[in-house]
Amino acid sequence: MGRDRTLPLGPTGHLMAIINVTPDSFSDGGRHMNVDVAVAHALKAVEEGAVILDIGGESTRPGAEPVTPLEEQRRILPVIEALANSTDCLISVDTYRAETAMLALEAGAHIVNDVYGLRHDPAMTTVVAETGAGLIMMHTGRGREAEKLADVIDDQRFFFSRQMDVAAKGGIDRDRIILDPGFGFAKDRDEDFSLMARFEELTSLDMPLLVGTSRKRFIGFTTGRDQADQRDVGTAATTAMLRLAGASLFRVHNVAVNRDALRMADAVLQARGADTETDN
Repeated sequence: MGRDRTLPLGPTGHLMAIINVTPDSFSDGGRHMNVDVAVAHALKAVEEGAVILDIGGESTRPGAEPVTPLEEQRRILPVIEALANSTDCLISVDTYRAETAMLALEAGAHIVNDVYGLRHDPAMTTVVAETGAGLIMMHTGRGREAEKLADVIDDQRFFFSRQMDVAAKGGIDRDRIILDPGFGFAKDRDEDFSLMARFEELTSLDMPLLVGTSRKRFIGFTTGRDQADQRDVGTAATTAMLRLAGASLFRVHNVAVNRDALRMADAVLQARGADTETDN
């Protein structure tokens, strides 16, 4: 995965807990602004089954006010440092800024979660390559309107093919990269559902896939849940479906609910494997 840490993928899926140290995130903004509160929340997520803690200091919801790099760092670095001294859990920094990523890695993070997939800050590739960090590379349509392909899977393949080439040329090993299709990021509701329905096609990329559907608007629209924190059951349903379709990691707000959904999906996958062996 990165920085001499590994995460075995295969018979079971894994959960990444969202730890937003922000006042304005769409679901839990302001709840974890205090360092001690954020750390306690993160450690509870580990107890509930999270294997990665994703620490973010800037909301990426549509219309959110951008923050300065200094403010982003002020929010997240004390939390990352405290967690690095409190748990062996993998720590991810949710940032698209190379400067913030470097400081977070120095504070104890292992993974960079870049929502722009190495497209925003040219120095990000160098930071990830030189530190040996893991990289979560997310697909987005932001800033790509002119080149975006009409077919959602074609656009995923086009984007990741190009950005994987950027990573390779920059010295980032392929086995340190995880791909995130970017549910809800510059995608309308129909695109999100098409991506879910055809998700298995992405396994042809032959890379680990992480999904972040947690509490997104398309779940609220479908379930009639206007409040984001009421969408955990809908989120768990997507976790189970996408695990069966080939996803390996799941970025979620509510670890406990999604852990149960993931265990059920894993049990089905194991039964499929046993049936295949019996048939052979």
